[in-house]
This record gives sequence, C-alpha cells and structure tokens, in this order.
Amino acid sequence: MSTSDPTASPSTFDLERRVDSADTTLHGQRCAVIALGSNLGNRLDTLQGAVDALADTPGLRIKAVSAVYETEAVGGPDEQPNYYNAVVVLRTSLPPHDLLERGNAIEDAFGRVRTVRWGPRTLDVDILAYEGVTSDDPQLLLPHPRSHERAFVLAPWLDAQPEAELPGHGRVGALLDALGGADAQGVRRRDDIRLTLPE
Repeated sequence: MSTSDPTASPSTFDLERRVDSADTTLHGQRCAVIALGSNLGNRLDTLQGAVDALADTPGLRIKAVSAVYETEAVGGPDEQPNYYNAVVVLRTSLPPHDLLERGNAIEDAFGRVRTVRWGPRTLDVDILAYEGVTSDDPQLLLPHPRSHERAFVLAPWLDAQPEAELPGHGRVGALLDALGGADAQGVRRRDDIRLTLPE
C-alpha cells in the first residue's frame, strides 16, 4: 500500500495477516456489496478515495462501481448538505467482520466523526449484503436494515448490479420500482461526474 494512501497509517487492524488467515479458511471468494456516502467536504474526491482504498485492500477485488447519485439527507439534524452516494460490488476473501473493520478504517482515514446519529459525515462505508451470510449482530446487521426502503441505496445498487437481489426482500429493481423508480425520494443521478476504478 502506498504511503500516500491516507488509510495506510499504522492500525491495530492487521489486514495482511487476516487475509492470509481468510485464504486458509474460506473456499473461494464471495460477493459483497458496499454503499458509500458523503455530505461533507469534497464529496466526489472522498468517494473516489474510498473506492481507491477498497481497491488497494488485499483479498478484495472490485467488480463494479455505480454512477454517483445525489440526495437530500434522510433523518438526522435538519439543513444538512446533500449526499453523494454510490455502490461498489466486490469479490473478497475477507470474512464479513474483517471487511467491516476495513470499512471503518477507511471512514476514519477520511475524518469520519461519530457524534450525532445520522448526522453529516465525510464518509459512510456500509456493507449492504455479503453472499450467503445473514447476521443479527448489532455491530454488523446483514443484510443492512432499511436498505430495501431507501432509493439512495437501491438506485446505485441496481446501476452497479442490474441482477441484484436483496436477501429476504427480493430483486433490487422491483424494490426500487415499488418506491417510485430511480428518482424516488428525491434521488438524482449525476451523469456529469463519475467514479473510476484504479488502473
């Protein structure tokens, strides 16, 4: 990992060792879906930085990145800036809790502060689904709760993975249609900006 990577600072999260361990305990890689969101600072640069950091993670390969979608904040304090949202589809040998720790480390590297519930944030990294896994662990609920009710999650997910299904709820496309379609809940696709996969 390059020393210019803001997620490369020393951490108790020993990624290399855990990937080696995961490779010996998992048979092949599994599909995971991650939602990214930002409504503070340079939102596009932050989302791109998160994509780059995920792509630079051992034991993880990004398969698709959605378009960027803009939406008003849902819940939390009033008068927050609008969010940029995107979804990343990946294959990984990292177990779910290790993937969560990597996501939290990326959030921290981009200045995420957890003081107000649903408050504004520089970066949100959420695991929406992890192939074959359901969890009621309060630290890692899978599939992610309320994702079937949120167009800002479903629209980019459908864009990145048109055949996607949300475990326990059905096809993502049908769920989005039930909410009113791709522009439901004030969600707006931003075709003037985009995220890219690292070379």
